[in-house]
Amino acid sequence: MTLSKSLQALDIDDSIQLEQDGSILYLWLNRPESRNAMNLNMVNAIQQVFAAIQDDLSIRAVIIRGEGGTFCAGGDIKDMAALRVEASNIGSLQPYADFNRRFGAMLEQVETAPQTVVVILEGAVLGGGFGLVCVSDVAISRDNAQFGLPETGLGIIPAQIAPFVVKRIGLTQARRLALLGMRFEGPTALSVGVVHQIAHNELELEQELQETIQQIKRAAPQASRVTKALLHRTLNEPLNHLLDDAAQQFAQAVGGVEGQEGTMAFIQKRLPNWADEQ
Repeated sequence: MTLSKSLQALDIDDSIQLEQDGSILYLWLNRPESRNAMNLNMVNAIQQVFAAIQDDLSIRAVIIRGEGGTFCAGGDIKDMAALRVEASNIGSLQPYADFNRRFGAMLEQVETAPQTVVVILEGAVLGGGFGLVCVSDVAISRDNAQFGLPETGLGIIPAQIAPFVVKRIGLTQARRLALLGMRFEGPTALSVGVVHQIAHNELELEQELQETIQQIKRAAPQASRVTKALLHRTLNEPLNHLLDDAAQQFAQAVGGVEGQEGTMAFIQKRLPNWADEQ
């Protein structure tokens, strides 16, 4: 299907590939020759996509997965080599910091996207790839996917990833995984809360994805956007103020088009109109 207008003018390289099926956008990490290691071009491309669809109500979900049977093996070491030359030329370590912070900005962008973000995990899910999982709304993994935070074993730190890992699984588990540089598979990722579902074969993985997409389509588009934003606010705002504001948003939802349609659909024992796209 043709991409939404918000995406057609993007000037991005082939480090990612985009496909669209109705209201569902598929974003493929497309560097299989390097196990989809993230370089700066890929980070930039992902940022451009999420900036473009920020206000696009026609896109309800973004499915992120990796080409070649692997999700993402972390950062691209070749970028680090280029940064080393730049840092040496200017006599400053700032190029490293700037590059690292760009990755963190991308993670923030994905985490706060109004669309529901689903990641499909196969093969390596390491470092930056692990961080990308931690900012997703739904994570579905093959049972034999390989997870890990290998940074400390390389003499570096999971600088931009760490806050998102802690938010995802809590400080106790994050400390254990990061400080030991642990490698583990899907069942452990499920038990600590990194992922939500595991599949034991390719067919099961695709079935779980399709079930998730159908559940997304059954939810009202605007209500989903408002709910996601509200959930993120619970971590940062005083409860009393948040509940006051949430009450006003509830009133607007009840009196809005979606609230009225949802109520009528329930009374008439039919699906609401936003669920027509199946």
